[in-house]
Amino acid sequence: MVLDQQRSQRKETGARYKRQHAKKKHVMGRDPSMTKIDEKPALRKIRVRGGQEKNRLLRTNVANVFDPKTKKYVKAKIEAVVENPANRHYVRRNVMTKGTVVKTNKGNAKITSRPGQDGVINAILV
Repeated sequence: MVLDQQRSQRKETGARYKRQHAKKKHVMGRDPSMTKIDEKPALRKIRVRGGQEKNRLLRTNVANVFDPKTKKYVKAKIEAVVENPANRHYVRRNVMTKGTVVKTNKGNAKITSRPGQDGVINAILV
């Protein structure tokens, strides 16, 4: 079954909307990338509407961490997911999304980028 991002075909009452059409490619959705912690990094390129490309980060264990005190970026190794506001079950599965707090060798850091769309993990020390 195809994931789509269009309006539901049913009203709140349960009745159907009148004019229905076939699913079009421009309303197509995709499965989430579920970026995880792993030693071997994996990146997948996806063509999106307009011919552009998105880089989906599937696995990594490195983050670009910004230290507000020294105002510099350093590469830090990700050890574990501490907190994920997107879904509480992502913590035990080590799934990283934007807003996730991860434990690194430099300290706890909050992810500010979208790994499933940017292809990189940028974070800031908290």
